[in-house]
Amino acid sequence: MEHLTHLIQQRPLIALHLGAAMLALVVGGVVMARRKGTINHKRLGWFWVALMTAVAVTSVFIRDHGMPNIAGYTPIHALTLFALVSLPRGIHHIRQGNVAAHRGLMKGLFIGGCIVAGLFTLVPGRILGDLLWKQALGLVH
Repeated sequence: MEHLTHLIQQRPLIALHLGAAMLALVVGGVVMARRKGTINHKRLGWFWVALMTAVAVTSVFIRDHGMPNIAGYTPIHALTLFALVSLPRGIHHIRQGNVAAHRGLMKGLFIGGCIVAGLFTLVPGRILGDLLWKQALGLVH
């Protein structure tokens, strides 16, 4: 817990990004697992969209000069652009009645933006990877 407190104090933007991403992973999983088209699906879906927007916007300001990058932007930042384009497109598709396109975009965004990006952030050498593997679990020195 001490390491998380340190992260919040020293890097509040990353802490906000992490919190929104973790909540988006949970909420997105619930949205994916539950019945579609219900009022709860729509409410949770909007909450997930807001969380993913927060994750994408905060990621614009998180730079990593320790990995291959261009001005601090690493390949994982491509998911930022993907999210910022896909979220409004997914909403547009469902408003137009194109359920299949909505489902495909949102599922792709959940898998790419929550699961794949989340796994990449846990690589040793990245801030969150070091927080988990070195500090919290003490597995990597």
